[in-house]
Amino acid sequence: MNAPVTLVEPGTVRLERLLPGPLERVWAYLTDSKKRAMWFAGGEFELRVGGRIELHFDHAALSSDKVPPAKYKDMGKPKFAGTLTRLEPMRVLAFNWTWDSGDTEVTFELAPRGKDVLLTIVHRSLRGRDQTVSIMSGWDTHTGILADVLSGAEPRPFWKTHSSLEKEYGATV
Repeated sequence: MNAPVTLVEPGTVRLERLLPGPLERVWAYLTDSKKRAMWFAGGEFELRVGGRIELHFDHAALSSDKVPPAKYKDMGKPKFAGTLTRLEPMRVLAFNWTWDSGDTEVTFELAPRGKDVLLTIVHRSLRGRDQTVSIMSGWDTHTGILADVLSGAEPRPFWKTHSSLEKEYGATV
């Protein structure tokens, strides 16, 4: 497997994915609730350091793959709130949110690569192997869907892709 997500250290994962640009377009898919809902999670962001963020997940809306595996069948449409911790427009966006009784932090960095954009995500403060594997699989799947959306392609099946990646990442973590 050529895994775009790597375990940096226990509790921290890193993903790099090259996306079709331009930079302003990719930034909009990080910061605009409607665009972000197409690949990750909707919810409003107060775009200022210290601003409130909301994440409203609706995995069934991401692709034609509507039925979650048994492991996630009771998940529903989870909602999380957090705080914007870093904002450098068109370059860096970071926030934390409380998940499983603890704070977790995500940093998105964008860098131009010709007509493309390199997206780097670092997710910190993950607890335990199961959460780490789920997050690795989630970011790989979500950013794959983002690449599909930006390319004008049919989004890959969320749950089928996520389940397959969970097995692959689970064998390496």
